[in-house]
Amino acid sequence: MTCFILLCFYLCLGLLPVRTSAAVNEDIEVLVILPKNNSYIFSLARVTPAIEYARQKLKIPGGLYSGLNFNMRYEDSGCGNDALFSLVDRSCEKKPDLVLGPVCEYAAAPVVRMASHWNIPVISAGALASGYRDKDKEYTHLTRISPSYLKMAETFAAMFHHFNWKEALLIFDDDKEERNCYFTVEGVHIKLMDQYHISPVVINSKDEHVNADDLIKLIYESEVVIMCAGADIVRDIMLAAHRRRLTNGSYIFFNIELFNNTSYGNGSWKRGDKYDNEARQAYSALNTVTLLRTVKPEFENFSLEVKRSIQKAGLPDCENCDNINMFVEGFHDALVLYALALHEAIRNGFTKKDGAEITNRMWNRTFEGIAGQVSLDFYGDRYGDFSVMSMTNPEAGTYETVCNYFGVNESFQMLPGFNPEHFTLKGRHRITHTDLPDKSSGGLGVSAVTGIIVGSLLGTALLMAFYFFRKNYRITIERRTTREECDIGKHRQLREDSIRSNFSAA
Repeated sequence: MTCFILLCFYLCLGLLPVRTSAAVNEDIEVLVILPKNNSYIFSLARVTPAIEYARQKLKIPGGLYSGLNFNMRYEDSGCGNDALFSLVDRSCEKKPDLVLGPVCEYAAAPVVRMASHWNIPVISAGALASGYRDKDKEYTHLTRISPSYLKMAETFAAMFHHFNWKEALLIFDDDKEERNCYFTVEGVHIKLMDQYHISPVVINSKDEHVNADDLIKLIYESEVVIMCAGADIVRDIMLAAHRRRLTNGSYIFFNIELFNNTSYGNGSWKRGDKYDNEARQAYSALNTVTLLRTVKPEFENFSLEVKRSIQKAGLPDCENCDNINMFVEGFHDALVLYALALHEAIRNGFTKKDGAEITNRMWNRTFEGIAGQVSLDFYGDRYGDFSVMSMTNPEAGTYETVCNYFGVNESFQMLPGFNPEHFTLKGRHRITHTDLPDKSSGGLGVSAVTGIIVGSLLGTALLMAFYFFRKNYRITIERRTTREECDIGKHRQLREDSIRSNFSAA
């Protein structure tokens, strides 16, 4: 009889449901802070369908995350102080459990600081500036689901090492407002400044006329030219360089174009004007660094659904809103990553209010994103994969990807179109130009001039010439040596509400 009872007891135990894989039931308050202005490629109208797609995907009945109920609240960041106001106003009612965004650098800084203080995880597909790498103090709860500018700069560092380049001229457009190119080139500067000679050149096309011929004069003493500016400015610089015969292989030219996924350098020389043919020849020497695009079958359905949602909304002021860019993909993956980390934390005895624990579980891990594998480092920053594009058909003027850089293992993949000669500096020869200072004037050779102490009269003349040059052309030139720039510990204030920077003061 006893044996029969024990048998029935164990049989009943065997029929009990196994709870190890049961879904976690939880209501999650999510605050999404992005600009309503559709001129931004990460506006609410563009990104919301991607977030909703992820939310519905996570709610599939029977799924591991089906018990997570995400209550979404969308607020306008305005790409400025409105982002912080939105967080504070919302928190007066009820603090969110998760913040998605902001993207703009100056909008993100105060939001991340406040959220970190309140123990709220923040995931952004933006906030890409180098200053956000400080996760020990101000930005302890920030996870960056898109590769930062420093991650992009690793591509240049790898190329400089591989091709044995030594000098770089960084030309960038700084509008003193959102400063996208400033922060982009800052990452390159930080990565290269310890080992190479780097010379930054700042222009402000918003307030000043940019004379490409004057910028060309600075190229002669460099090897690699890296530009971040509007398409028209890049074109003017390349035309001026071509007219000075600087596109013959003696210099290497790069353009950074991370987000404009409708061009990525392909055909960007075309304007339909009389200079198109000349620009096509000039662009044969221009390489473009951009994000590596990988697509898997699931991405196609995601892309169609997002486009359908945007078209259904009928946004008259939203040009090319249905383009699926890095930010759209990123915020989809952000919600998936949070669900993964939250589920794991709860299963280990924590709650949704344990923001630091949830944040920690998002860092140093790899998961499957909507467009492919996503890997984050120990500091919660996504590893970056980038492509280098070059003109492989000069007659047609068409571009293609010639090599890819993979940040996880710091490796290059050379593609069939890669031509090592295109990235090899050819014999450097100095040509005397009538519009350049004549270094042989007065009967003195270059070697002789370098050995003579310049007299006070000549020094005064040079200072006056430099003064009138600056006055006429109004181009701000910052030339710094590696020795002057290598003190990484000296942070300068960009704005009263800005992040810290290692590059320069605003």
